Amino acid sequence: MSAPVAQEELPILEAVINIRNRLTALKKNRGEFIKPADVFQLYQAIVKQVTRLNEVRDDHTTYNNRLDTTLADVFNLLSLFFLTIGRTRECPATYSQIASMRQILVHMDESGIYNESDLAPFHRRLSELRNIVQHDMESGKHPPAMTKLLERQLNDCDNLLRKLQDSLSVLSPELIPIHERLVNIRRQLVALAAKETAREVAASYAHAERAEDYKGKSSASSQESEASESDSKTPTRESTPKPDGHRERELKEARDGKDLRVKAELKPIQEELRRIDSKRVDGKFLGPGGTVPASQAICSSLLEECFEIVQEIRAQDESKNVASSLRPIYDRLSEIRKELEQLVLTHRWSLRETDLWNYSLSLQEIDKMRVDGKFVDAEGNRPEGQYVLLYLLRRCYGLIYRLLSSSEPVSEELMPIANKLSTVKKCLNEVLKYGGPFSPRDLYPYQLALHQIDSMRKEGKFVGVDGTIPEGQGIVMAHLNECHELLEMLKESMEDPEEEEYAGEDDYDFNDPSDEEEDVEEDVEGEDAEEHQ
Repeated sequence: MSAPVAQEELPILEAVINIRNRLTALKKNRGEFIKPADVFQLYQAIVKQVTRLNEVRDDHTTYNNRLDTTLADVFNLLSLFFLTIGRTRECPATYSQIASMRQILVHMDESGIYNESDLAPFHRRLSELRNIVQHDMESGKHPPAMTKLLERQLNDCDNLLRKLQDSLSVLSPELIPIHERLVNIRRQLVALAAKETAREVAASYAHAERAEDYKGKSSASSQESEASESDSKTPTRESTPKPDGHRERELKEARDGKDLRVKAELKPIQEELRRIDSKRVDGKFLGPGGTVPASQAICSSLLEECFEIVQEIRAQDESKNVASSLRPIYDRLSEIRKELEQLVLTHRWSLRETDLWNYSLSLQEIDKMRVDGKFVDAEGNRPEGQYVLLYLLRRCYGLIYRLLSSSEPVSEELMPIANKLSTVKKCLNEVLKYGGPFSPRDLYPYQLALHQIDSMRKEGKFVGVDGTIPEGQGIVMAHLNECHELLEMLKESMEDPEEEEYAGEDDYDFNDPSDEEEDVEEDVEGEDAEEHQ
């Protein structure tokens, strides 16, 4: 339960809510590109409120009221806006990444399922983010109120990482290989449980659709039968609906086949768990010379948990890992996971970083439904399927963190140009890889595509719709120059006789790619679409 907001903080809360509403309205506007000027205006407004808040608060006291949660929402959303306009190397853009990292670390601490290799990427990324904040702090590019806030967030993540690292440091060297293997086995088991639940849900939906289809056909058939009674009192083969037993048999056979597949995937994992268990003597893992290494409890509890998950997967008579009371949560998490995995594949073309805001809110709402780390039903019981739901929740958090970390320092206004150049560069590399001979006709589509992109520049810069210079000029220009270099290399490899033959026949001129622009443009765009797919 959050603490009440102090009287002197109420005007600040009102102003922060107003800023959040303006950010939300800006996020929903898909009709035009996000203008950096709008983002900076709202950024200055929220920094002003944070400065006012620091004046009325004590630095040594921890606060947690509605104002703090609203501020967290504003900074998270504002951070996504900075990523969208390509300001990824400025400290406001790091807030959402730090928050996402913290959520993952909290879940790792809660589950206790991690090893050294899991923590290493977080150490590296945290160091990179700290360097960004430190640079802005020293240069004075952003106000102290902002850098001070981010410094606290980074320290929180550091403390969490240190706690996780300390819990691994108690592992004796003899038990580290066993611990790492058990961590990987547990992940395989939870992924298998989630996959089996997805199969069962799909089968149940298919069965429901077939039942509805049968009801519709049965109703139509009975109406036809009543209409034909005046002509004949004897039912015909067509007018009498038959039982749908063959569909039930098909569904049963499909389920049996799925059970066999799950058992086949589960068997080698069970055998490996038994091999690990057989290494214990009187319930303890032994080291060289029969010694008993420290940290037995960590490996033993992890082994027992793996066996519990195996039993849950094998429980065929139960509700297939997820109880009916938890099925709505499972369906929502599965939907979010599917959409996020699709974004991971297509984010270069379809992702606006502010779109991740809605996913983050949904996951936070689901996370808050847990009681003592578990999902409960209306009666307060803990139904079956906890492992599956927690796996999906953590998987979604990981996907959001991955998307945030992969954001490029290119504004969304320049992203279509960057994507097109990336496609052209890929095509030119493939052509260069497989070799010639080449003719002007072969290279003309790429020459035209680069000419069109070059013509978008004004005084050597790509200019936005509102006349501003969008972020990412250096990256886009580097791609463009690389494409020109590749094209020159291909031109040099052309054979003179074929060049003269094609030039005489079709009058192609590299220096004036204005002919047949529409046809060739369709060629390049077709290749771009093919890469996107």
